[in-house]
Amino acid sequence: MAVAAGLSLGMEGIMTQGHKSTHVRKKQIMDAARKLIMRSGSEHVTVRNMAKEVGISEAAIYRHFKSKTEILSFLADSVADGLLHDIDTAGSVGFTSLDIIDEILRTHLSRIEQRRGLSFLVLAEIISFGDKSLNKKVSGNIRIYVDRLKLLLSDGVRVGLISQDVDLEAAALLLFGMIQGLVNIWALSGYKFDLAEKYSQLWKVYKRSLTLR
Repeated sequence: MAVAAGLSLGMEGIMTQGHKSTHVRKKQIMDAARKLIMRSGSEHVTVRNMAKEVGISEAAIYRHFKSKTEILSFLADSVADGLLHDIDTAGSVGFTSLDIIDEILRTHLSRIEQRRGLSFLVLAEIISFGDKSLNKKVSGNIRIYVDRLKLLLSDGVRVGLISQDVDLEAAALLLFGMIQGLVNIWALSGYKFDLAEKYSQLWKVYKRSLTLR
């Protein structure tokens, strides 16, 4: 019985190790797609180039993903999860909803600046593939993100920080567009200007517009 139990534990350990290896390999493949997008643009994101980036065969890629589209779909989810994580971890006691939104966006930009616009630029490049299923995936993820911002803005209306006549849907979309546009311009400039400083200027204008009556 002891031997059987030992064998059982040993097999469980092997299975766990194998599962972990699969998870790690999938992450490596998605990271390769990210790097190719940022370094060379969407036209260079091929299974061959991803395999070369990771240092494995194309066949090994297909053992983990059915297609390039599936890889990019997982990547789109990974980007969205990161953005939503910033929302979930933002805020502290005494913060207003506008302060929390400001903190969320600054956290986004801090991560973006460290990794050269990764999140929002990756989304833009995935859209550029023109794949309907990918576009639907990205659109759904953006919808979830915008709805979370909208919820925070509604809290601002409830406590009197934001004017009741503000269109919250438009205000939430404007927040997303502001960050997306700012990051795109920053990338096109060759990352030459201070992202946080430019954001601060935009945030002042945006915040003021919410309280005007």
